[in-house]
Amino acid sequence: QVQLVESGGGLVQPGGSLRLSCAASGSIFTVYAMGWYRQAPGKQHELVATITGDGIINYADSVNGRFTISRDNAKNTVYLQMNSLKPEDTAVYYCNAHLQIGISRGDYWGQGTQVTVSS
Repeated sequence: QVQLVESGGGLVQPGGSLRLSCAASGSIFTVYAMGWYRQAPGKQHELVATITGDGIINYADSVNGRFTISRDNAKNTVYLQMNSLKPEDTAVYYCNAHLQIGISRGDYWGQGTQVTVSS
């Protein structure tokens, strides 16, 4: 059984900051790429940022320069530091991890954490 547990969402004013965390636990053999996606009401699910096991990072254009993704491989945890938040960043944020369990590889998702940017 694999779990991805997210934390750190909440309500913040425009220009503020939040830090999301996501810890993967269970019978994990290897954690490959980890990342964050989001879905706002009425909009499609979209990539926010990803980071490989080697530290190669990719950001959506809309968050580049404001968000920072990082990971702690020893803890199987990925973080998303979000600065200069805008109302359009309001969404449910989902953690994703590409994992190897035994001889099988696949994508796993967290339950989602709400981020609301509003004055």
